[in-house]
Amino acid sequence: MKPNDIAIEAAKAANDKKASRMTALDLRGLSDLCDVQMICSGENERQTKAIADAITGHIKQKGGGHPVAVEGLQTGNWILIDYGSVIIHVFMNEYRDYYALESLWPAAKAISLPGA
Repeated sequence: MKPNDIAIEAAKAANDKKASRMTALDLRGLSDLCDVQMICSGENERQTKAIADAITGHIKQKGGGHPVAVEGLQTGNWILIDYGSVIIHVFMNEYRDYYALESLWPAAKAISLPGA
């Protein structure tokens, strides 16, 4: 799957679990870390864990394989799902507001996501 496709499929799965504030940024040429970052929020730890599980299951089902790494499932405050060229962040709202990842790349173009 292409990076944009992974972000779009992740958004579909996150939307099914009532994720809020979904956004995806095209970071090609702006970051060496990844090509695309998808960010979404949940209200509590239970919801963020459900969102992360739904994303990894859906992407695997669509042929995107397993993530390289998943961090933060223990607490659920900030879950990072790394697909190599795509990094997906699932935040609780207060952590998302504090870290404000979107502000790190003001020149990044937004990718249109379903349900966003």
